[in-house]
Amino acid sequence: MIRYLALLAAVAATPSLARTADPSPDPTPVIAAERAFAADGLATGVDASFLKWSAPEAVMIAGGGPKLAHAILDPTAVFDPAAPSLVWWPNWAGIARSGDLGFTTGGVEVGGRRTGHYFTIWKRQPEGGWKWVYDGGTGATAANVPGADTEPVRLSVATVGAASPDTAMTEVRAEEARLATAAATDQKVAHLAVLAEDGRLYVAPLPPAIGAAAYPAALDGWPATFELKAPTGGGASQAGDLVWDYGAAGWSRDGAERSGWYVHLWQKRPEGWRLAFAQLLPNPPPATPAPPPAS
Repeated sequence: MIRYLALLAAVAATPSLARTADPSPDPTPVIAAERAFAADGLATGVDASFLKWSAPEAVMIAGGGPKLAHAILDPTAVFDPAAPSLVWWPNWAGIARSGDLGFTTGGVEVGGRRTGHYFTIWKRQPEGGWKWVYDGGTGATAANVPGADTEPVRLSVATVGAASPDTAMTEVRAEEARLATAAATDQKVAHLAVLAEDGRLYVAPLPPAIGAAAYPAALDGWPATFELKAPTGGGASQAGDLVWDYGAAGWSRDGAERSGWYVHLWQKRPEGWRLAFAQLLPNPPPATPAPPPAS
């Protein structure tokens, strides 16, 4: 239900371990987990499925801010098979060199109508299974994306990584600070300077901007400038090559001040950190005060 609402309006590693890459990292287990998660949603209901597949620290951005999933999902919710079905499937996926952090994103249908896209960050658990640590939705149209019967495109695995997960987070925070400074003057120029050539950008209600050629037109759909705060949450892979984060954002549109949250996925490359995925989740508009009672 939380994803549905969002779419309609979200042991410390040592340096030696962090530099170790899986000899053959592949996002297939992450894709399989996403598909099982979606199948459980149809069979047992949204709350039950989201709770089953989420880590204790899992975060969703809903109702105007990040919240622990286990604090807002209802373990007693009764599955109603007659309710509009929530269906989602992966179109794009990737995994860290260390094989411990991955993501998928793809189309969403509610009651048979395509409503937008989800984005999920997955973390491998100590016993070897996968659970998600971030899940959110955006209204970027899914009208023409490949369907559930197609194989998702894979993001190439990084060939380099930072010295440790902590180092990766520190480096990405510096990248976010530079992006914020530039976006305060011209967000289009700022984003074009850091977006990965093979990444994806969700600017609702436009379709996903896939690759460098699609970015300029998509970025025209966002306000000319942003106020991007420092990240308030996220995580890094053991290999220090993949970092996800989120933070508060502010902007003006049609003379009104608006706010929301950015969600980013950064990948370490030989030339530096590149923004492989970006989306903006607007907060719900302020409630209109009720008129005073007639005298």
